[in-house]
Amino acid sequence: MSQFQSLKVASVARNTREAVVVTFEVPEPLAAQYAFRPGQYLTLRAQIEGQELRRSYSICAAPTDRQLRVAIKRLNDGAFSSWANEELKAGDYIDVMPPDGHFTMAFDPQQARHYAAFAVGSGITPILSIVKTALATEPQSTFTLFYGNRASSAVLFREEIEDLKNLYMTRLSIVYVMSREHQDIDLLNGRLDGEKVEQLLDRWLDPAMIDYAFVCGPQDMTESVIATLHEKGLHKDRIKFELFGAPKGPRALRTGQDARKAPGEHCELTIVLDGVTRSLTIEKNKDSLLDSALSQGVELPYSCKGGVCSTCRCKVIEGEVDMDANFALEDYEVARGFVLSCQSFPVTDRVLIDFDQET
Repeated sequence: MSQFQSLKVASVARNTREAVVVTFEVPEPLAAQYAFRPGQYLTLRAQIEGQELRRSYSICAAPTDRQLRVAIKRLNDGAFSSWANEELKAGDYIDVMPPDGHFTMAFDPQQARHYAAFAVGSGITPILSIVKTALATEPQSTFTLFYGNRASSAVLFREEIEDLKNLYMTRLSIVYVMSREHQDIDLLNGRLDGEKVEQLLDRWLDPAMIDYAFVCGPQDMTESVIATLHEKGLHKDRIKFELFGAPKGPRALRTGQDARKAPGEHCELTIVLDGVTRSLTIEKNKDSLLDSALSQGVELPYSCKGGVCSTCRCKVIEGEVDMDANFALEDYEVARGFVLSCQSFPVTDRVLIDFDQET
């Protein structure tokens, strides 16, 4: 299991009125452990007003930047984000788990592809890393970024995005869509959702040109944009997505089946973690595998507990579970037996899960 390390905050820079960019110092002995792929995230842990809070934030740098940084946007009633925006400062230490996440892909210098990205608000953070890496790694590839915000003052990384445009003038196209700030082109006014994307693909970018698409934003936006891309002929294997914020409900399309009431009252749960095997008895039809283990003092990796971040990903080796919601795992991962322990409940009397399995 990836372990938290206490990292020193190198800087906290204001990016917009509602967001800061936090950069961490990574000691040389930990450099390999904190190497990341574009689009991955960090899980942060802090004690805030006597309570342990964990949050996941996407890395907003390319691997070649040699920086480890995240953007933290203040949320209404967000305890962690408010603390980070108001109190976190350079020189502080914070617990950081090594990079994780599957909202990424392997870029190849020999490829000549056209990528498209659809981001809303802080959804730009992993997209920025992906755009920078794609253009730097594949000199024959091009990228179109559709970025939705309320107004220009809320655009994260505006200067950095414009610098990228100047660097890759013929290979990077940027389309800003504003919901509360009028723009001269009517097409660019409104919310960036499935309906708007359909209009943009009809008039701005031929969907047949898109080799891969990346989507990052709130649940409603993400699902509607993915549906539009499907309708326009883009196969699901060519669409990568990530949600931010808490999902509104389970996504049956991703879990594949309705939850079943398990017979019997208890399950013998065996957990493999860092090469160590632990066994415990848990109640069925009550708590998730993750919460059941935590309640008995077994420390497992987790962050959001909402089925979004994949930090609690594990593989079912024996037995059967029901997964209520899944916004993080790809279909092929589910087919291979991977589940999110925060959303999984035992069905059989014995279940063996392995956190050390990668494939």
